[in-house]
Amino acid sequence: MSYLEEYKKWCESPEFDEETKKELLSIKDDEKEIEDRFYKELEFGTAGLRGIIGAGTNRMNQYTVGKATQGLANYILEQGTENKGVAISYDSRRMSKEFSMQTALILCANGIKTYLFESLRPVPELSFAVRQLKCTAGIMITASHNPPKYNGYKVYWDDGAQIVAPRDKDIIAKVRAVENFSEIKTISEEEAKNKELLNFVGKEMDDKYIAILKSCILNPEIVKEQGKKLKVVYTPLHGTGNMVAERLLKEIGIENLYVVPEQKEPDGNFPTVDYPNPEDPKAFKLALELAKKVAADVVLATDPDADRLGIFAKDSKTGEYKNYTGNMSALLIAEYRISQMQEKGILPANGMFITTVVSSELAKAIAKNYNLECIEVLTGFKNIGAVMRKAEENGDKTYVFGFEESYGCLIGDYARDKDGIGAVMALCEAACYYQSKGKTLWDAMIDIYEKYGYYKETQVSIVREGAEGAEEIKQMMTNTRNKDIEKIGDYKVLTFKDIEKDIVKNMQTGEITKTGLPKSNVLYYELEDNNWCCIRPSGTEPKIKLYMGVKGKTEEEASEKLEKLKEDMLAVIK
Repeated sequence: MSYLEEYKKWCESPEFDEETKKELLSIKDDEKEIEDRFYKELEFGTAGLRGIIGAGTNRMNQYTVGKATQGLANYILEQGTENKGVAISYDSRRMSKEFSMQTALILCANGIKTYLFESLRPVPELSFAVRQLKCTAGIMITASHNPPKYNGYKVYWDDGAQIVAPRDKDIIAKVRAVENFSEIKTISEEEAKNKELLNFVGKEMDDKYIAILKSCILNPEIVKEQGKKLKVVYTPLHGTGNMVAERLLKEIGIENLYVVPEQKEPDGNFPTVDYPNPEDPKAFKLALELAKKVAADVVLATDPDADRLGIFAKDSKTGEYKNYTGNMSALLIAEYRISQMQEKGILPANGMFITTVVSSELAKAIAKNYNLECIEVLTGFKNIGAVMRKAEENGDKTYVFGFEESYGCLIGDYARDKDGIGAVMALCEAACYYQSKGKTLWDAMIDIYEKYGYYKETQVSIVREGAEGAEEIKQMMTNTRNKDIEKIGDYKVLTFKDIEKDIVKNMQTGEITKTGLPKSNVLYYELEDNNWCCIRPSGTEPKIKLYMGVKGKTEEEASEKLEKLKEDMLAVIK
């Protein structure tokens, strides 16, 4: 069926409500908008279902959410695990609450028990709850850090991690098999409660989640002592973070905590930011203004579903607030925690440090220093979760730390997704520890660079929206894949990896081996002099992403090398 035929069906079929039809009829003269809404169906990417809210097959709405849920329900029933139940949470975005209740009632109509959070909660608490409640699956209604017009639907399995292959493909097949929206079952909230299928989760899960996080603190006495002096500014950016963050930090002893008042309350319109993403320094405007007023030591921000953490820390020498990349903040936490575990004699001999192919090479240096196995996986925290699951099943390796460059890490094995709340706590603990040694967090970061080398990384996203954009991104990947690139800028390519084709080519000898990774549309170039580049299309947004990293003897040298490599990499894909 063409996109125009699909559009016509949505405008005329009794399957669709009048409000949906009214919205679609309002764009009847805008063929480009019609095409964008109907040229494809939303698909699961690295973070599940994600799209612009609105009517259409390529939009987040009650029909696409319903179809995804019915498909998931059919899969759960086939597995025979409906009695274990499904945990459901949601963030502050527009329609999140409505989509979460709709999801719960569809599952209940299929005889599947549900545990719905009574109000919005962070992603990591949902991952934790799946494990606590021994559910068969979990669902988080969120579009993470995307602009306000987006929402999404993340699916987790019984280990608390987002679904991975082959399960994701099996679930997608079940979703696609729901051909008519009339196949979607539902019941009333009252009936679901009467049948004891709809259950609400609240403060008792917060208590358990906060307790497990507090148990991860390595130096509680130092936190209590230094927490009297440390000044912390925190913003949840109108999202879920402050549902637990403020309480947690106060309970561990952070007495001078300032939550940005204008961004404290959940609001899906995100009125004070263009883009609620802690990766974007502009999102810190109000937090930095408050930090300067109160002379804060650390400034922290989590995204709407609180799985990502952004940070600025004060440099006492200049009085400036320094911005940390996702690599920097995660590796600061890693170095602090791992060094303290070693000092206390609790660092496991079979420990693993999990990172991703587009994250900093500094991770490998830290892992090597502490005799940890460094395991590299594809982008997406679900792949870190998959390694954790395998280790848990085999009982042969112990999880120590995992992170990805996109501002996310997990400090313990209590969950299976990145945890911005745990990271907020860990950063505050590290700040207290270094303060007790007369150092700032920025001093600690410089110490890491002096110890291991000045590793620096950056990322460039090229946005191409709509059907034409999707084709252009596809073509850019194909063209780059087919180029025999021996040099990027000043650096020879030592190794080329095409993860889609499962090949690793030694550019000096021509020898070809396998990647050992699941197939994914990723091109990776290992360059001489400890430099690297990587190209991949985003799994959730209309972007092609370029990642790159360098190592320098000084911060200035590393910055110059990185800027030059960025220009050279952009030239490669043109």
